[in-house]
Amino acid sequence: MTTTTLAVLVPLLPFLGAVAGLLLGRTAPGFVRPLAVLPTLTAFVLAVLVAVRQGGDAAVDAATELTPTGSVPVYLALHIDGFAALVAVLVGLVASCVQIYSTGYLRDDPRYPSYAALVSLFTSAMLLVVYSGDLIVLLVGWEVMGICSYFLVGHYWETPEARAASLKAFLVTKLGDVPFLIGLFALGTDAGSFRITRVLGTVAHGGLDHPTVIALLLLAGVAGKSAQFPLHTWLPDAMAGPTPVSALIHAATMVAAGVYFIARLLPVFEASAAAMVVMAVMAAVTMTGSGLAALAQDDIKRVLAYSTIGQLGYMTGALAVGDRGAAVFHLLSHGAFKALLFLAAGVVIHAAGTNSLAAMSRMSGLRDRVPDAYWTMTVALLALAAIPPFSGFFSKESVLGAAEHVTAGHTGHVPAATGWIVLVAGLVTAFLTAAYATRLWLLAFRGHGAQAPDHGRQPLTMTVVLWVLAVPSLALGGLAYRTLPDWFDGGDLAPTLTTSVLGTGVALIGGLVTYAAWRHLTGLAARVPLGAVAAHPEGDAGQVEAEAIATHAPAYGDVASAPDPADPGRLLLGPLHRHAAVGFHLDAVYTALFVRPVLAGASLVRFLDREVVETYVRGAGVLPRWLGAAVRRAQTGNVQTYVSALLAGTVVLAVAAVLVATGA
Repeated sequence: MTTTTLAVLVPLLPFLGAVAGLLLGRTAPGFVRPLAVLPTLTAFVLAVLVAVRQGGDAAVDAATELTPTGSVPVYLALHIDGFAALVAVLVGLVASCVQIYSTGYLRDDPRYPSYAALVSLFTSAMLLVVYSGDLIVLLVGWEVMGICSYFLVGHYWETPEARAASLKAFLVTKLGDVPFLIGLFALGTDAGSFRITRVLGTVAHGGLDHPTVIALLLLAGVAGKSAQFPLHTWLPDAMAGPTPVSALIHAATMVAAGVYFIARLLPVFEASAAAMVVMAVMAAVTMTGSGLAALAQDDIKRVLAYSTIGQLGYMTGALAVGDRGAAVFHLLSHGAFKALLFLAAGVVIHAAGTNSLAAMSRMSGLRDRVPDAYWTMTVALLALAAIPPFSGFFSKESVLGAAEHVTAGHTGHVPAATGWIVLVAGLVTAFLTAAYATRLWLLAFRGHGAQAPDHGRQPLTMTVVLWVLAVPSLALGGLAYRTLPDWFDGGDLAPTLTTSVLGTGVALIGGLVTYAAWRHLTGLAARVPLGAVAAHPEGDAGQVEAEAIATHAPAYGDVASAPDPADPGRLLLGPLHRHAAVGFHLDAVYTALFVRPVLAGASLVRFLDREVVETYVRGAGVLPRWLGAAVRRAQTGNVQTYVSALLAGTVVLAVAAVLVATGA
């Protein structure tokens, strides 16, 4: 079987599994789990075979014209280089783990058949984006992921949080997709083709007429899909969906698609220095803002959501300094440990007895109750904090090293200011990342909240997956930085001394400062009556976070009455905490700028429709009603009246005829 045939089967098998799952979900429920797991697992194996055959050599290209358009044709095309081959392996691995994990996590969910089918369709769409060699076909996968995220985030549609989150995710990403679509059409028009190879060839020969406009339009779509400032607000709210969905979205699909798209078309963005600077600023604001917000969240999944936003900022920063190898290296590393973090968080949530939200300040005794989650999550958090020798250290250092390389003026096509922006923001974020990772570990596994009810042992399918993902989280970075250059552009991905010392140093400081703050607060709480703390469990936290926690507090029994008072995030952030807890009020800004004007406009249209348009319509019917009433009065039903009227009319006509004749 040729490499092209294998590559076609990779996205096709999950798609067929999704169709079969939807058709047989009600009539043959026994087939649902095999149809969810086996096609995705087979696609993963085939993706590995494609990667082995591609081997980092020349890209595999194949194309056939899909439909004539009269202008720029659309091709059903494959373009599989080293980047595409390895990202497809990541997607297949994470999707397979999510499907296996979900068989246990959602074993009693009545909507599991539709859930599993949508996860398979989600996986197929991302694989289509990864392998596609034509931008219009890529757009199909891009949009299918958007609709799948809408349904999956809203899986628990009975809750208002899930309904609002799914709608918000759809609308915010669509807000970015509009300029993205315009940018794709402009790019195809300038290049004369939507084929990626021809677009890159046009860019290499300076054939783009509007590089800055095109790059900025495309960047808007990437900001929405990959949750970058200012279109990142949908991702924390999307945690209202099932935890395995969060793992899939954050680790291997949707949010990774935007970063992968820029890596795929990086020369298009490099053609505009202004676009690269905008990308660097966007990455810097995203990294630092999300780090501060993560340090203030109480729900474990929202911490991980803001963490994903920050790590995507690292990838975008690497792209802003022109190093797509470092960006995709961090994408691969992050995909492994972030999937592990979410799935381990799912075990914690499962142990706490709730489907979606879990307040860390109310956790206690989980270290001994979920040892698999404890040890594997510790590995993943160390990788997230970029502590050597875990995978996150090597991939994050490749990003910082690329930025440091630009600051030294070693690249002519990227402004040195871009390198400084990414490097400084990256170091600040390294401190914040280690701080909130340490805080999460302390509150989740060593916290002093009330004891939640024991909901039994987790299914084997959930715990085995954690150990599978722990392997790449621990060892991927050390192995990959030596071999990945052969698969990518040949750039050096090895850690540099300067950034390694700085990055690891600030990470250790962040972790130690957080631990010291926790110890201080723990000792203080031991001397203060718990009732004094429990009387104001949220302190100065934002109202939005407090309401979210209160909504789900009943799932913990009486846990809400005894939160853990030793939260180092409050001490470290001080007065900034209440603002960081609600995402620096960006949702309120959007409400004022967009939501309220739209609602006001809708109210105005409704008023005009009811009071103006309907008034004219009603007025147009008044005269016919009056005439009808007059005619109705004449219809008495009395035959004598009708005969009298007929005779009178005859007389009138006769008189009129005589007068006319006389006048003539």
